[in-house]
Amino acid sequence: MSKITRLVAGKGREKRVNVFLDGRFTLSLLAEVALKEGLKVGQELTEERREALTGTDRYQRCLNTAIRFLGHRPRSEAEVRQRLLKHGFDGSGTEKALARLKEQGLVDDIAFARFWKENRETFSPRSRRLTRLELQRKGLDSDIIEQVVGELDDGDCAYRAALRQARRLSPADYPVFRRRLGAYLGRRGFGYDVISDTVARVWQEVGASGQLPA
Repeated sequence: MSKITRLVAGKGREKRVNVFLDGRFTLSLLAEVALKEGLKVGQELTEERREALTGTDRYQRCLNTAIRFLGHRPRSEAEVRQRLLKHGFDGSGTEKALARLKEQGLVDDIAFARFWKENRETFSPRSRRLTRLELQRKGLDSDIIEQVVGELDDGDCAYRAALRQARRLSPADYPVFRRRLGAYLGRRGFGYDVISDTVARVWQEVGASGQLPA
């Protein structure tokens, strides 16, 4: 059994504590782990206790990495798992961290799918087909994808996407207008019939009023 003789704050952005046992540096722990575990000078540690502290530190670092990743925007479970594995955390630690995050509601694939769909609808409308493909690439379960994508209406999405783009086009030349707007909608995954109907609708509104709807 060894005794803690010094606890020294480590350097760097990550707040860590260097633990000295019997006068020798032995291990480094996150400050939050050292505090939570109640480490103090004079405390005795068995080999098993040291191993347990190392495991707790590794798990907490894994969890902290995931939380920072989630701080930018919602993520799918598969995205978080891939991020943690990329940072060198093992499978068991990653799954344990994911289970904790799901319990706290920080990782929720249904909520993520709805966020993605609503974000696309608001800022960059696209087809159900393309939205489905994007969610597949995020690693979501097919049942969740179909549930969320089924709420989209290609005609409505195409119309809103067309209005955004049509404001950049000259309404004076219909063939050019149709070609450019049609190509734009095609890149967003809409099919021929939806594109044809949408281009005609927007063109009629331009011709009738001389300007696009607000």
